[in-house]
Amino acid sequence: MLYISNFIDHLTHELRFSDHTVTAYKNDLEQFCQYLDLEKDSDLLEVNHRLMRTYLVELVESGLENSSVNRKLSSVKSFFKYLRQVGVVSTNPAIKIQALKQKKVLPQFVPEKQLWTSEIFEEESDEFNQVMIELILEVFYQTGIRLAELINLSEKNIAATQIKVLGKRNKERIIPISKDLFNLISKYRNLKTIESIKSDLLFNTKKGKKLTAKFVYSKVNYYLGKATNLSKKSPHVLRHTFATHMLNNGASLESIKKLLGHTDLTSTQIYTHNSFKQIKTIYKQAHPRGASQD
Repeated sequence: MLYISNFIDHLTHELRFSDHTVTAYKNDLEQFCQYLDLEKDSDLLEVNHRLMRTYLVELVESGLENSSVNRKLSSVKSFFKYLRQVGVVSTNPAIKIQALKQKKVLPQFVPEKQLWTSEIFEEESDEFNQVMIELILEVFYQTGIRLAELINLSEKNIAATQIKVLGKRNKERIIPISKDLFNLISKYRNLKTIESIKSDLLFNTKKGKKLTAKFVYSKVNYYLGKATNLSKKSPHVLRHTFATHMLNNGASLESIKKLLGHTDLTSTQIYTHNSFKQIKTIYKQAHPRGASQD
């Protein structure tokens, strides 16, 4: 359908959503049309609140988790919001559909005692891959950037003390980096020069190609599995780890919000739950009568 294609182009080129996010939107909208037998653009104009309720019931009865149902509803709401903005529809039929309640899941993070050392990367085939994969994990952990942001990190946006990141909706943010991290970046750059790799991007394979999300995810998953006992091992876990460790060591929520690129402090406040456990432990250890407190 043309309307869906235009919306996908809007997400890709104007809002600059990641490939993964765009694919999720596309799949959700195709499923929405399939459930309600919408075959052409004009059918979308007939969607009303009653049909949206029917769709919600279909999703719930299919056995999906509430979080998955809410994501699919969110995709449809965003689509009709776009159609309203471009003047295709006058009202958003999904606007009054309430999201389902879902359990709050605290983000997992790597305990400081389980952080990796350089030695675990030595099983890689050569020095280039060793340094590249170590740098990937260190950039995630030391900056808190997202997977798509790492893959698209530009050489011109890297300085000795900071990096500039282009985040969601083309929003730029500056993140300080340590001397050790910049030294590791310089070591990787030297190896790229030896391999005659010329690219506007920081990260490339040994053949000079852009890294794929699947490759980065698999490497992070594997090496976090070697270093930690976490059940979830992903680039986003390292983003959670960055935020939690910063908070545990005295950073303010407002500072972490800016570093993560959150637009709303509410998104950042989830890390206070993890931090409170750390505060409670410190209290028990430090306060004269803390040990007797629950």
